[in-house]
Amino acid sequence: MAKVLVTGGAGFIGSHITERLLNDGHDVTVLDNYSTGRPGNLSFAAGNDRLTVHERDIAKDPIDAYFENVDWVFHLAALADIVPSIQNPGEYFSANVNGTFQVVQAAHKANVKKLTYAASSTCYGIPDTFPTPETAEIRPNYPYAFTKHVGEQIIGHWHQVYGLPTVILRLFNVYGPRSRTSGTYGAVFGVFLAQKLAGENFTIVGDGKQTRDFTFVTDVVEAFIAAASSDLAGEIFNVGSDNTYSINYLTELIGGETIHIPKRPGEPDCTFADIARIKEILGWKPSVSFENGVKIMLDNIDYWREAPVWTEDAIAAATKDWFEYLK
Repeated sequence: MAKVLVTGGAGFIGSHITERLLNDGHDVTVLDNYSTGRPGNLSFAAGNDRLTVHERDIAKDPIDAYFENVDWVFHLAALADIVPSIQNPGEYFSANVNGTFQVVQAAHKANVKKLTYAASSTCYGIPDTFPTPETAEIRPNYPYAFTKHVGEQIIGHWHQVYGLPTVILRLFNVYGPRSRTSGTYGAVFGVFLAQKLAGENFTIVGDGKQTRDFTFVTDVVEAFIAAASSDLAGEIFNVGSDNTYSINYLTELIGGETIHIPKRPGEPDCTFADIARIKEILGWKPSVSFENGVKIMLDNIDYWREAPVWTEDAIAAATKDWFEYLK
């Protein structure tokens, strides 16, 4: 069994990775500052003596000691969302760039066997090719995308120069239970599920024909485990569902009335990962259909009762800077 460190392990994806690692018998240490994660996301492990949780900020606090004798590091700690990154680029640079620097330095000093990094498909911006391969041009359109890609470059450079064994996974539109419910306007699933609970109309951006490569969180976890347990190093892989689905279809599956709000600048009409490389090289492929994934979300809808209910006017106010700076 491995000794594992998960940064951001109380967050959405990080908590699912932590759960899988514990179920597999590993010893897990979680570092999280709870800026987006929450202690309740780890409630499944209450009383489990193989889990240790430390409230730490990877960008600001000393973290080297937590990497000692660690085999695998899963680096997921980051700030997400578009509008806050436009409003507070310094905070995003600190968390996503300085934090990643601290992680690779500590991992290198501790001679960890594998560091797997959660990168973002937003690095592609608005691509020219669908499905979009890993070789597509990098076009980050806002500070979140930029800082996550700089994190990629740091990870890759420490592999190139210092021989740190790394794998980078570019994640496409991950959804599932425990996704964020904080006050920031963000992921479409959280917005729609809170609106459904409140009996409000779904706020569809544009005509709703835009499509997204919605990838269920447990499939993403399998990709992380496969990457960490492989002999590969220095690789970058897309992680997606092998399909793309319209927002209109999503609202049909959830069920409810809709209204339309203005299309936003800088958003692609389609996200769709080319996952040929990860299927061929790593032997990973998704297994949860979109329809089954949405059903699981609806079965767990009570989780979003504490989430803010976004109205048309509230969204317009929250995204004002989006229209101002990404036009």
